[in-house]
Amino acid sequence: MTIETLLETTLGGMGFELVDMSMSAKSGLLRIFIDKQGGITLEDCVAVSNHLSNLLTVENIAYENLEVSSPGLDRPLKKLTDFERFAGEKVQLKMRMAIAGQRRFAGVIRGATATQIELDVDGQTLMLDFSNMDTARLIPNL
Repeated sequence: MTIETLLETTLGGMGFELVDMSMSAKSGLLRIFIDKQGGITLEDCVAVSNHLSNLLTVENIAYENLEVSSPGLDRPLKKLTDFERFAGEKVQLKMRMAIAGQRRFAGVIRGATATQIELDVDGQTLMLDFSNMDTARLIPNL
């Protein structure tokens, strides 16, 4: 079982979603971003941190420091289910390969299929291949 699978399973059981994670081999920092309906509180981060500290020790996973936080207002979208969940929200996408000479798109998420993201860019509907997506972040409504 990979650490990502272990975290997804554990956090799911606690009512949280694993949004993203990274581990620095150099510093040993394990950084975890969590979310749930209604948002994340400081108490949520503390509870998850305490639970994961124990779990990682039991599972003998080496790390120096653990950081648990919310993904922020400009939350990254990593999975197709993220695009379904945030349909109607504004997003900024960066594609790996250019489409009609363009790699960056900003628009409103209209939905997602098994392989594509439907994006409304200035009234034009684009179907973008999920496999070509490099990064995606919500554009905060401030």
